[in-house]
Amino acid sequence: MQPSKTILFGSQSGSHNILIPVKSLHWCLVLSLMTLIVAAIALSTGQLKTSFTELTQVFFGDGDSFLSTVVLEWRLPRLISSLLFGAALGISGALFQSLIRNPLGSPDIIGFNTGAYTGALIVIILLGGNYFQIALGAIAGGIACAAIVYLLAFKQGVEGFRLIIIGIGISAMLSAFNTWLMVSSSLETAMSAALWGAGSLNGLSWDMVLPSFLFIGVAIFSALVLARKMNILEMGDDSANMLGVDSERTRQLAMLFGVILTAAVTATAGPISFVSLVAPQLAKKLTKQGGVGVIPSALMGAMLLTLSDFAASNLFAPNQLPVGMVTISIGGFYLIYLLIQQSGN
Repeated sequence: MQPSKTILFGSQSGSHNILIPVKSLHWCLVLSLMTLIVAAIALSTGQLKTSFTELTQVFFGDGDSFLSTVVLEWRLPRLISSLLFGAALGISGALFQSLIRNPLGSPDIIGFNTGAYTGALIVIILLGGNYFQIALGAIAGGIACAAIVYLLAFKQGVEGFRLIIIGIGISAMLSAFNTWLMVSSSLETAMSAALWGAGSLNGLSWDMVLPSFLFIGVAIFSALVLARKMNILEMGDDSANMLGVDSERTRQLAMLFGVILTAAVTATAGPISFVSLVAPQLAKKLTKQGGVGVIPSALMGAMLLTLSDFAASNLFAPNQLPVGMVTISIGGFYLIYLLIQQSGN
């Protein structure tokens, strides 16, 4: 078997080199191009049809004022959110699947997004907080859920299957608590929380998404820095420790950043399921790359969520579906396929 061709970014003697397989780079470029095409179509499609020429005029400040408002204030925040949220979910899934070494090890399966949902619901229903406070509540809820699951699963280290089972159990209890919160609230608040809980990008504005963008930006940068240690950790704890990597601390940081990415998305759009499960696995199937694969997973997640949101907006126009309904349908079929594949092995 011939070794795969790679490209080195940086000097050979440098401490921050990046070695990227050519096949992985090729598929990253393909995914980027496909995502840009979907994004351009999404910006120009809707009840108000927009040509690419008109879009160009809008971005250069020469477009009609009403069209500029539609594109820049209504469609663009939603599009940027789908791209960034999809990338965040893809990276979160890649971190958890590498951490647990199990294809089912994504934050939505383990239940960390349910914890984030609980934190957000407490702020919405009990405290009546604003969008920034909801974001903080979701992140606090996700981190608290992760800490509980981690502590319960810890037994001379963390074993992946044990973490998944305990996470599913905690998620079930939190789901019951979330239901109680909505039942005990006013009808208007409960309906609003239930709609938000379906996972939707409808009606997002810049003011609503900027707090989450801040948390996601910091967490993505941290995940990129951590990816090298995660790749070493996949060689095993003994090998990682010999190479100077603190395996337990690396796991804790990976879990923290993964939870922040998931919780920041949940805070703004509600729990969007299965993107974090599907994106890293599809990226690995395309690139044939081992390790965490942060960048391919991010690009795949961005494309999947942007495509799903485009479908949710246009399949039943003028009615718009929550994007979570589309992603959970895609994820359900993929999960069935994954389970059949695993049972066949």
